[in-house]
Amino acid sequence: MTVVGIVIISHSRTLAEGVAEVARAMGVGQAVVEPAGGDSEGGLGTSIDLAEAAVAAADGGDGVLLLADLGSSVLTARTLIEDAERDDLLLADAPLVEGAVAAASMAATGADLATVHAAAESAFEHRKTR
Repeated sequence: MTVVGIVIISHSRTLAEGVAEVARAMGVGQAVVEPAGGDSEGGLGTSIDLAEAAVAAADGGDGVLLLADLGSSVLTARTLIEDAERDDLLLADAPLVEGAVAAASMAATGADLATVHAAAESAFEHRKTR
């Protein structure tokens, strides 16, 4: 079974790796979740090269969902999509951790890209104080 790949784009390598670790665990070993955090020298920032490499590593043929933390990470994700000229690379408008967990859980079932994307974006509905 191939699954939709997931890429976590963050300003922090540590944050991207941590979110990817949690999402992989929730994807019960079936979800492919790759981190793309920090700049190319290991500092805070974003790197289009790291993000492209993560997309290539996550892409098993069923598409790749991008989740980004803020600011230039979102711009990096949008640039990837524009430059890729493909329709199976999507950015989710979702909270980073919750969206990644929801996406990984859904991807692990073999769901298609649209369903994984919807699962990530549905994470906004899961409130912590209600």
